[in-house]
Amino acid sequence: MNRRELLLTLLAAPLAARRVAGAAATQGPQDTELILCGWDEVFILALGPGATPAHRKVWSWRVADSPEIPADLRPAFRTTDDCKPVDGGRRILISSSAGAIALVDRETKRASFHARVTNAHSIEMLPGGRVAAAASVSTAPTGNRLLIFDAASGKELASDELRSAHGAVWDEARNVLWALGGDVLRAYTVGVPGATRLARTFELALPDGGGHDLVPIPGSPRLFVSTSEHCWYFDRDRREMTPHDTIANLAHIKSYAVHPRTGRVVYIQAEGKDWWAEHLHFQRPDGTLRLPGEHLYKGRWA
Repeated sequence: MNRRELLLTLLAAPLAARRVAGAAATQGPQDTELILCGWDEVFILALGPGATPAHRKVWSWRVADSPEIPADLRPAFRTTDDCKPVDGGRRILISSSAGAIALVDRETKRASFHARVTNAHSIEMLPGGRVAAAASVSTAPTGNRLLIFDAASGKELASDELRSAHGAVWDEARNVLWALGGDVLRAYTVGVPGATRLARTFELALPDGGGHDLVPIPGSPRLFVSTSEHCWYFDRDRREMTPHDTIANLAHIKSYAVHPRTGRVVYIQAEGKDWWAEHLHFQRPDGTLRLPGEHLYKGRWA
């Protein structure tokens, strides 16, 4: 190394150190990422520790960021209502009650899959490059259904009637698709990719009406289930429903999620007469975070 190269190296070192320090300040070692949706934007917050965590928006998506989605379908993403990470967080499944679903790459924001789904309320990835979607209440015959699509072609492969369909969870260990309707919880087999079919294998009437969110509890056989007025656990081995241990009597819970590593809980409860909220509620530790002006509906750990 000559004298000029040595001098440039010495000058560059402090700058590199400042860049590393700045990156660390942006994303601390204890930060976790939370995907949020509810209006025309899906975004990710980096959350620090504590009851009222420091937070910073680190990613954002609107349908205009994916020009491959046809112009006539773009208005259908104006009220997003689910946002699930897949492939280790590299892609995000998005559904919208205005009538569409998509699979979006986090880095490029391009949509590798999109489809029109009436009053879509949830979306789930299945084996073999297939996507399940819950089409909720509608006077159109395309509503009140559980559907499966081929993500490569966008073709609908199968469907079944499910009134007020609101939730879908793939259970790899049991090789079934759990689906939540307005008054029932079901399990389906879905067949192999080349011969996709929806076959009901289990059905349980909900303790009360208005089935809303359905999510697995990490490291547990339980599913979280929210209804209009209560919150429940469903044990997939015992096939029984029991009241939630801490928020059983909370009404209008739109989403609930347990972080798989930290165990931290975040849930969203509709506020007033609105279907949306400005607050995130946390457990372990308990706390709240207000995001003024936001229309929050679902929150999923990234």
